[in-house]
Amino acid sequence: MNQQLLDPVRITVVQNSPDVTLDAFAVRLGPDVRLVRPFDGDALPAATDLGDGFVVLGGQMSAYADDVAPWLPALRDLLAAAVFSDVPTLGICLGAQLLAVAGGGKVQVAAPPGREAGLTRVFWKAGAEGDPVLGPIARAAAGTGKRARSFTVSMHADAIIDLPEGASWLGMSDMYPYQAFRHGSALGVQFHPEATLATIRGWADQHDDVDTTNILADAAPFEGEVLETGRLLAESFLAVVHDDVARRGVRA
Repeated sequence: MNQQLLDPVRITVVQNSPDVTLDAFAVRLGPDVRLVRPFDGDALPAATDLGDGFVVLGGQMSAYADDVAPWLPALRDLLAAAVFSDVPTLGICLGAQLLAVAGGGKVQVAAPPGREAGLTRVFWKAGAEGDPVLGPIARAAAGTGKRARSFTVSMHADAIIDLPEGASWLGMSDMYPYQAFRHGSALGVQFHPEATLATIRGWADQHDDVDTTNILADAAPFEGEVLETGRLLAESFLAVVHDDVARRGVRA
């Protein structure tokens, strides 16, 4: 491996809820992660202090719940600034919804057809294979000889209904169309590539509209594929961050 890829990179991660953590990504993103927990009083960094990469995790609130999470307006602005500055960025679930809204898209709260929970088949659109982060996942899915799809897990009731102008639509599921999109330097994914089945169990237990036993039974046979999707996405995102540092020739 290129020595540049062995050097640590500085990634800022915003955690929006106590129970929506880095999970499996805590190891996969490497040791030099700055975790910002605004629900616990941490201040969001300035746009010029994001480091080499930026990740926004999910959360229990909606993308518009500024009264519940008063840091959300600043976080939306920070996502817009990251895209403007070409900082490699990953938005997960709520993070993807905030990314969409920050770019002028829209999210529907409590969207029909209801909560998407547990095992999710993401079907990749043509542009996904060329995406710097999703490419390895989409190409692996295409190599199975089936319709290009990957297994992951979800837990959301709100949904993106309009993408930012100029964004590339990259993935869909049976329930919701906008499972993955690229907006400049940022990738948004509605699913949870960082989540393990143990985490999904904890989230499912919080919702009356989810049968925890059933969703775990459906997901268990595909646990290996779910973890592999997460691993590939994390490694690809890190590679993009490393490549960006090398291209810039300086540290952020």
